[in-house]
Amino acid sequence: MKITVTIKQGFTGLLFENGVLTRELPPGRHTAGAMFGPAPTVELVDLRERSSTIKNQEILTGDKVSVRLSLLVSFRVTDPKAAVLNVANYEDRLYEDVQLSARRFLATRSLDQILKDRNELSEAIQADISGPAKQFGVTVLRADVKDIIFPGQLRELMNRVIETERQAEANLIAAKSRAEIAALDAQSRAQVASVEAKTALENQQKKLELDQAFAALIEKNPSLVRVKELEAFKDMGKAAQTHFYVGVDRQKRDA
Repeated sequence: MKITVTIKQGFTGLLFENGVLTRELPPGRHTAGAMFGPAPTVELVDLRERSSTIKNQEILTGDKVSVRLSLLVSFRVTDPKAAVLNVANYEDRLYEDVQLSARRFLATRSLDQILKDRNELSEAIQADISGPAKQFGVTVLRADVKDIIFPGQLRELMNRVIETERQAEANLIAAKSRAEIAALDAQSRAQVASVEAKTALENQQKKLELDQAFAALIEKNPSLVRVKELEAFKDMGKAAQTHFYVGVDRQKRDA
């Protein structure tokens, strides 16, 4: 008996005639079977990437702490014939292999080691199950840890530890900020003091140069001393409202 079957994109069909796998059917429309005799059967195999969640696996760690683990495994069928013929159900087999792999790995690790590097668990499971999975036509793409759930008391203790670590980190950041601010302030003060000292030294140098220039000028022109004296008397007279007579006879002045 002939049959007509359509294989969708992303799938492949395994054609069985009289219980024997005869050929693989790619996507498209196919007619198979003889005019007389039993009708062939077609088993569809999904070739798309899929994921399977392994939930709430209760496992003992190496230091005898009970944890519940949830994993997400992504895979793709790459050998449809092996996936159908080598195991009764390749998805169930993959599920079991992931469970056993997680148990084997966690039994060799302490809780502290697991918490420090969850990626190590994911990588170890993927490496452990990839070889056996290929024997039944499946390629494992990823094996990620979704959740790790701890007993109630341990969870509370861990929350306190995490909060303490966060507070310590915040205190460290604050201390670093204060130290940086103090260093910047000290640097600014040092720069200001350096500028002030440089300015004072420059002013002193300029004053010295002016004094030297004036001394040289007086040496060349002695009469300037007398002019300076008269200017000084003038300023004193204005300040004290007093009159000074320079070079005038006192009796003539009083007459």
